[in-house]
Amino acid sequence: MAIRQDDNPPNRRFGIINLVLIGFGVLLLLSNFLPNQGSQVPRVPYSLFIDQVNDGHVKRAYITQDQIRYEITDAEEGAPSVLATTPIFDMDLPQRLEQKGVEFAAAPPKRPNFFTTLLSWVVPPLIFILVLQFFARRQMGGGAQGALSFTKSKAKVYVPDEESRVTFADVAGVDEAKTELNEIVDFLKTPERYAAIGARIPKGVLLVGPPGTGKTLLSKAVAGEAGVPFFIISGSEFVELFVGAGAARVRDLFEEAKKKAPCIIFIDELDAIGKSRSGSMGVVGGNDEREQTLNQLLTEMDGFTGQDKPVIVLAATNQPETLDAALLRPGRFDRQVLVDRPDLSGRKKILDIYAKKVKLAASIDIDKIAQATSGFAGADLANLVNEAALLAARAYRKEVEQSDLNEAIERVVAGLEKKSRVLQPDEKKVVAYHEVGHAIVGHLMPGGSKVAKISIVPRGMAALGYTLQLPTEERFLNSKEDLEGQIATLLGGRSAEEIVFGEVTTGAANDLQRATDIAEQMVGTYGMSDTLGPLAYDKQGGSRFLGGGNNPRRSVSDATAQAIDKEVRALVDRAHERALAILHGNRGLLEDIAGKILDKEVIEGDELRDLLASSTLPSEAVLAPV
Repeated sequence: MAIRQDDNPPNRRFGIINLVLIGFGVLLLLSNFLPNQGSQVPRVPYSLFIDQVNDGHVKRAYITQDQIRYEITDAEEGAPSVLATTPIFDMDLPQRLEQKGVEFAAAPPKRPNFFTTLLSWVVPPLIFILVLQFFARRQMGGGAQGALSFTKSKAKVYVPDEESRVTFADVAGVDEAKTELNEIVDFLKTPERYAAIGARIPKGVLLVGPPGTGKTLLSKAVAGEAGVPFFIISGSEFVELFVGAGAARVRDLFEEAKKKAPCIIFIDELDAIGKSRSGSMGVVGGNDEREQTLNQLLTEMDGFTGQDKPVIVLAATNQPETLDAALLRPGRFDRQVLVDRPDLSGRKKILDIYAKKVKLAASIDIDKIAQATSGFAGADLANLVNEAALLAARAYRKEVEQSDLNEAIERVVAGLEKKSRVLQPDEKKVVAYHEVGHAIVGHLMPGGSKVAKISIVPRGMAALGYTLQLPTEERFLNSKEDLEGQIATLLGGRSAEEIVFGEVTTGAANDLQRATDIAEQMVGTYGMSDTLGPLAYDKQGGSRFLGGGNNPRRSVSDATAQAIDKEVRALVDRAHERALAILHGNRGLLEDIAGKILDKEVIEGDELRDLLASSTLPSEAVLAPV
């Protein structure tokens, strides 16, 4: 898409005339301050003037507050006959002049110059008016760039062209969303077909989903497919310091959109102005600036109609649960389209799109990369391919290889390698056993993830080592056994430290946090406790797509809170005992793998699979049905 230039550029001729007039006025004003060469006379010290008066050489004098100008009687040939001096406080001067017969008087007042008076009254207001007119015309012709343009909409207007147009072919992994939006495209192309049958297309479509899933890209694709102008603005750009500026910008945006209809208005981060007016914005019904902006948006969405030149409003948000109910009612944002993280086939399509933009080696296995990136959004996959290309260029390779993509996945998941962080030998040994403990327990646990790599190379901000588990299949549900297996895997590192060293370290802090979170969700959210029954004891707070953190508990009795804590503790203890049983039963394998990883620092691929294949699940580590 290309940015459309403004249709009303400032008049150059008018600007040149303004500059000429301003320059002429400034020159005239400066001329008043320049010294008049014709009126200048030689200046002499006051003492010389007194001596000439006493000697009788002064014929007449004109005295003013600023100077004394006098005429001498016996000036030499070629010498000036009129001189001037600066007066001082001298009370005897009139008597001295009178005694010497000098004719003196006060200088007559200057007659006002009509031209100078005219300039002093006309030029300053003229300059002021021209400057204001200059800024006003800049505001009208230059969009939102003028100094007085805080009420103008800051929306950028894009017009699709053949070279940079974004279409549905550029968007992958969200087939259901594209199907919903294709109806909008069809209506923008042929609105008469819908009008003939009496159908009314939705005025507003709300795109909801996690960050990076392609909501903005989808909206541009709608405009590109329909071939109509596309207004894009962020919700935060409506609200500023000036009271009423947000509402004025909303009005200006819709006025501009009506002029270019049929078109699309895209409001990114709608929750910046569309949050619920009850509770989150102070007193209900308060005259808040954001509330005024929201009210104006509601009014405008009710106001623009007409099937001949439609205006479609697309909006995107990561927090649909915070939006005001008036925005979501029929007649405004009639339809909500979920743009979720892609599944396996969607990730393959997205990787194919971005892989065309870089040079890939023929041996690249896109399917393998798609399987290893479960949970990645479209933006994450784009960043993944770009990171791989940067790694290949850094190594002076002409093509991106499979190893570059694998390293890029680890950089995204675990962070950058910290080779400069040198561990002490005893610390390195603890990290090795810790990670091998994760790997052995994780290999024997049920679920769709298998251990793909063990590394004791520090990565990121706090990871001294890591065990990489990659999903082998796309899973959307987890059973109680799967979750208990995840807890046991997380506690495998701490359990290995207990078995080998007889003590624990701080390296399991993050593992304990994650294990406790899973146990609390099993009891309080998923109802997986036979003692407490199928009840939800956690409030579903926070954002659906941004992550709400720890959900607060509902108001429960002390006895129930103690029962929840007891059940959570029992789940974690049970998983801990299971991990200890597995590692005791595979103690030889634990020592073997730990010794190899201390030498190599990294074990992966077929070598790791062959080593873990010899592990066994002891009978005491098999959970009995409850």
